[in-house]
Amino acid sequence: MKVAIFGATGAIGKTILWELMDRGHEVTAIVRDPSKVEMKHERLRVEQGDLLNPDQVADFTAGQEAVVSAYGPKFGSEEELLEVTRSLIEGVRRGKAARLVVVGGAGSLLTDSNVMLMDTPGFPEEVKPLAMAHADAYGILAESDINWTYMSPAATITTGQRTGQFRIGMNRVVTDDLGESTISVGDFAAALVDELDDPQFIQSRFTVAY
Repeated sequence: MKVAIFGATGAIGKTILWELMDRGHEVTAIVRDPSKVEMKHERLRVEQGDLLNPDQVADFTAGQEAVVSAYGPKFGSEEELLEVTRSLIEGVRRGKAARLVVVGGAGSLLTDSNVMLMDTPGFPEEVKPLAMAHADAYGILAESDINWTYMSPAATITTGQRTGQFRIGMNRVVTDDLGESTISVGDFAAALVDELDDPQFIQSRFTVAY
């Protein structure tokens, strides 16, 4: 499959890139600084581009069977996420890419009490602006007419190993028997590429956790 990925130099994006390459996909990584992409492979093309430029998004995603965005804004610049989401939608539409899969946030997932995770006691106040921005970006994506998929992590994403064993949910936080909601970055990446290989959540959201 031909896949374009934005945000391939971050912790999550880098792991998704490894997973894509391990499964034999032909990947174009679009990044601000190509020197930060350490991987070299004949199936990997690295391009310098700006997610805030829909013309560039359209150019780099044209003809792609899937586009993945693992972009995450810096703290203090959370509102940029909304601009990036609009640019992605416009670029993917104009480039006629088959689908867009966005790495989102967990804050807007519902808990068992039907309250969003970011509104529960103990949710870190310093993370709330980012959680709210992710929720708004999800709303923008959900109103678009492209083939989108929004993937939320568990409440906690760790640096643990890839096991290939996890559970899948949709709009609710997935928890284990102890009420914990966690996923390793390796298994998060595996679940995302599973969705690329075998689409189950076109124009919907899903989440993964142990």
